[in-house]
Amino acid sequence: MIINKYLVVIPGIILAFVLYTLSQGFNNIIGIELLGYNKSPISTAMIAILLGIFFGNIFKVRDSFQKGLDFTREYILKLGIICLGIQLKPFEFLDFGKIAIPLIIICIISVLIVIKLLIKKLKIPTRMAYLISIGSTVCGTTAIMATAPVIKANKSEISYAIANITLFGILSMLLYPYFSNFYFDGEPLLIGLFLGTSIHETSQVAAAGLIYEQQFNSPETLNIATVTKLIRNTFLIIMIPLFAFLYNRGHKRKKSYSILTIFPYFVLGFVGMIILRNIGDQVLAFNHNDNWNEVIDLIKFFSKIFLTMAMAAIGLSTNLKDIKQMGYKPFIVGFIAMLTVGIVCILTIESYLKFFI
Repeated sequence: MIINKYLVVIPGIILAFVLYTLSQGFNNIIGIELLGYNKSPISTAMIAILLGIFFGNIFKVRDSFQKGLDFTREYILKLGIICLGIQLKPFEFLDFGKIAIPLIIICIISVLIVIKLLIKKLKIPTRMAYLISIGSTVCGTTAIMATAPVIKANKSEISYAIANITLFGILSMLLYPYFSNFYFDGEPLLIGLFLGTSIHETSQVAAAGLIYEQQFNSPETLNIATVTKLIRNTFLIIMIPLFAFLYNRGHKRKKSYSILTIFPYFVLGFVGMIILRNIGDQVLAFNHNDNWNEVIDLIKFFSKIFLTMAMAAIGLSTNLKDIKQMGYKPFIVGFIAMLTVGIVCILTIESYLKFFI
């Protein structure tokens, strides 16, 4: 029975891998064969997302594939992010983290204030506004699903909030790598901080970082964006109890929750991979062991495959009809939340972090 439970995910995983392969093929044809570059300047991850959205909305995804696509979006994505930890050299995680935390806190506070004001102006349900705000500031769908039972959100409110985050997350994921490269003049640290703070979902940040790396040949930007986003994810531990307090203070009912159930454990895997890299650099690389460098390159290679497969699965699972049915008020809130995070992030980097760095 246990074997059958795992076998059902195989078709969806294979489908995601096929889309990855197609994306890589299209990338090579367009970038190398047609444009004449030695290495394609086009992002495979972006092609995978767009192909997924195209096929997912033209054809109905069969139930036999859906479990595997869900598995790819959740677990293979996390595996890809964990593998990214191998790219970080000693102490980089701590160096990036101490810069990212003030930026994350400022952005969270700013969005909460703006959305609080919008609730009164647009008269949208308080619970939906809470879901959109935590999804925009912390970690997208994961934060929404973790917060929903705490504030007694109903299914329609959850669906609207997720559709909202999906729409603006994909929009920023596709546009921000190019905008940030132009605005920050190709500075990897500033671009990585911006991508990691201003884009909603972990998967979307990973995709944006991967798009940037593949377009502008900057692995450092992908590393910084990933570290910033993973630190941002841990703010769930603070934000969900805070939202529970804010919502329930006007209600007699209360909802119990556990910190253990909301903690993003794959962050520990990412940190573990950094530690492995550091130990390997000290012990094996110091002794001029070329095999260690090959292991690093292999893990990097698989991390890109896993992340691109996850992007394809996300594209296949993005239903444009659901997004269309959101209604204009949540759309306005989501759009303003996206702009607020982006603008506050830029202003904070310009006014504070440049001096801090």
